[in-house]
Amino acid sequence: MEAMRESWTDTRLDDFAAHTDKRFDFVDKRFDAVDKRFDVVDKRFDVVDQRFEAVDKRFDSLERRMEDGFNRVDADLRALNDRFDGLQRTLLQIGGGVIATLIAGFFGVVVTQL
Repeated sequence: MEAMRESWTDTRLDDFAAHTDKRFDFVDKRFDAVDKRFDVVDKRFDVVDQRFEAVDKRFDSLERRMEDGFNRVDADLRALNDRFDGLQRTLLQIGGGVIATLIAGFFGVVVTQL
């Protein structure tokens, strides 16, 4: 190995500058390659963005369908509740009629026995 020199000569400084420039040229080429790869990645992200837009549309469609379904279910439940209310009303009317008939019959028997 060469021994370390104590001083820098103009020639050595010029060699160092030329060598440094070559190294930076190599770095610049590598960054150009990286820039090209980023361009490819950007294009791929554009495709991904388009796919996500399609997914968003599908989710919007699904959300609308679910809301429509829930509204139909709500309407069906209201109809079912109305039917149960009608059944309850009918049972109360029949029960009230039976009780009124029994009371009238009881009073009829009591009055005829007097």
